[in-house]
Amino acid sequence: MINLTLRQLRYFDALARHGHFGRAAESCSISQPALSMQIKELEETLGGLLLERSARQVALTRFGEELAQRVRDILRSVDELGDFARASQDRFAGRLRIGMIPTIAPYLLPTITKNLTRMHPELDIRVRETMTPRLIQELVEGRLDTAIVALPVSEPSLTEVALFEEKFLLVRPGAEEGTPAPSREMMREMRLLLLEEGHCFRDQALSFCNMQSAPPREMLDANSLSTLVQMVSAGIGVTLIPEMAVPVETRSASVSLTRFRDPQPSRTIGMVWRKTSPLARQLLQISEVVCLSAGKVRAKQAVRSQKA
Repeated sequence: MINLTLRQLRYFDALARHGHFGRAAESCSISQPALSMQIKELEETLGGLLLERSARQVALTRFGEELAQRVRDILRSVDELGDFARASQDRFAGRLRIGMIPTIAPYLLPTITKNLTRMHPELDIRVRETMTPRLIQELVEGRLDTAIVALPVSEPSLTEVALFEEKFLLVRPGAEEGTPAPSREMMREMRLLLLEEGHCFRDQALSFCNMQSAPPREMLDANSLSTLVQMVSAGIGVTLIPEMAVPVETRSASVSLTRFRDPQPSRTIGMVWRKTSPLARQLLQISEVVCLSAGKVRAKQAVRSQKA
């Protein structure tokens, strides 16, 4: 009988994901020699090499690649057993792993965390911020419980729940205050500043402007909305930002904000989770908290706009 431990499987999964002993050990909160020893014992137990080792990184052998997928499935099933036990309890407690895209997290996360902590004080909330493709992958693999993203994600294994609609605003240099909003056709003639490849907000902005992509000579991109707004303030070009980001990103920038004529560009924000998740009922309740939090954020923004 093969004697494997969940600890060994989790260590191997971390090593397969990171491709580096040091980073894998750090993610598991153990020393590198301890991780190496556990992987060596796993290889001896299974009777085959899992890794091709080099000075800088490790690569999975064919056997290791096949095992990695099976290990991910096993660990997801084990985690779902824990979720099943939690779902049977009257209170919502324990670990909750939430993923968020970068164009949502800075503006909505503080309010969501505050409301969740107040309503479910025994929750251990862990947040992961990255782009949509990575969040969906980690969600499918069982490394996240839920994610807040722009819909649709079109992943058959996930449940999608729409939460709210959010408008996009045009950000231009402060000197253009009061200038009428340009049409979509006019936008194609401007130097449009966008988030870098991989951000869904970039694709949404290009779609509104009826552009599959922007001409390279006119293209400047950044990895955050904050950088985009500062570039506009410097007179480099124009950009679009979601309404929720306005108070944070424009408070120290010399820019003007303009709403487009109807139909205004917008996105649908929603929550997604695995259809097989035992926490589906609790996650639906969490989605209601997210809606409440978004409403409070937008209400505060409306008050600031009236005072301004």
